[in-house]
Amino acid sequence: MQIVSLNKYYEVYKTKQLSSIVEKIKKEDKISTEYLENIAYDNGICISIVEHGNKTPISTIYNRGCIFSDKKSSYNYIDKFITSNKEEETYLLENTRYNNKTLIKALKYDDETYIFLNTSIEPLDSSITLIKSQYGYILLVLFLVSVLMALYLSDKISKPITELSDSAKKLAKGKFDTKFETTSEIEEIKELSNALELAKDELSKTDELRKDLMANVGHDLRTPLTMIKAYAEMSRDLETQTEEKRKENMSIIIEETDRLNVLVSDILDLSKLQSNTYELKIEEFDLIELIKNIIKRYYILIDSEGYIFEFNNKQEKIIVSADKKRIEQVIYNLINNAVNYTGKNKKVYINVKENKNNVRVEIKDTGKGLDKEEIDKIWNKYYHNEKKHKRNTFGTGLGLSIVKTILETHGYKYGVNSVKGKGTTFYFEINKSK
Repeated sequence: MQIVSLNKYYEVYKTKQLSSIVEKIKKEDKISTEYLENIAYDNGICISIVEHGNKTPISTIYNRGCIFSDKKSSYNYIDKFITSNKEEETYLLENTRYNNKTLIKALKYDDETYIFLNTSIEPLDSSITLIKSQYGYILLVLFLVSVLMALYLSDKISKPITELSDSAKKLAKGKFDTKFETTSEIEEIKELSNALELAKDELSKTDELRKDLMANVGHDLRTPLTMIKAYAEMSRDLETQTEEKRKENMSIIIEETDRLNVLVSDILDLSKLQSNTYELKIEEFDLIELIKNIIKRYYILIDSEGYIFEFNNKQEKIIVSADKKRIEQVIYNLINNAVNYTGKNKKVYINVKENKNNVRVEIKDTGKGLDKEEIDKIWNKYYHNEKKHKRNTFGTGLGLSIVKTILETHGYKYGVNSVKGKGTTFYFEINKSK
């Protein structure tokens, strides 16, 4: 654009320059030859004055190229402007002596004084040729620099990203041993590498849990189904069995059916809670009464197996605000967990501590406790501290995962404290009614 428009731009620039000088002269109450000579010298232009009919130029600073020195055409524009009675006019004429263009700005200063400013507009073709040559070298240098920059960026940015992309494709195919490593020094690529490595670890854990879940659910489904089938066949085939034996077989079938029903219900509950399709139904209720009613469900364990449930609370009544059905499920699952893992003394402790704004519920067993690295894992579905599934005495193995999901949905604080050889305490805090 500079090459194409340079001549036109130069002409416009000179026109504005002369117009600016004219405005400056118009503001002067009185002009002198010395004043005009200073303007001509400072701006590199030619100035002439026609006064009282005298058509002789009196200021010819930088005379070369001034059109009024060309006798063939010096006065044509002067007479034309004077007879036009205009205040200002601009002319662009050919200077036959120097074979160039001259830009003229004519000004009527008063009725007897006319001022003519002119400047030579030299052809810029040679300058344009020079600029073309210069731009050619610049273009070549820029091209070489661009190639070098492209190679550098390809090595420093594109290559690491391509490597991470290839690793991500391997991960998508289930190859969890893929490594997201990079030698790049760019901070954003390092963060991307770390994020992908973290995602890989989480996906690996999820895949492992999925496999465990399928195996363990299959185990828990197969066991009651096998027992139901066995005792049903026994009742069918043994015609001589006593009524007492038949009732015993039917009781086992009913018990295993109930266990199967609980397992399916827990799986459905967990799926519903984790998919956020369940809306909490917040209401006020008595937490103490709720816990007492839950403990009553364990009368069979208390009577027949000698389990001891010790309920410690200082208040006879504590009103809280939450989803009663889900909090009941939390407490029930935590007690089930304590029953499964308590020690030989078969004691389970339920402690309720009232604070200013909330109530802390603790459920403690007297089992062997947990290692520190196991504490964060126990909330996962079917996690067992020896990576070996055992059939729960009470419950389905999904209880703690359900507990975690319900409490997080409520926004309640929860956690676990464990001491090796002394037992484990699960706790959560529930909001008091306002």
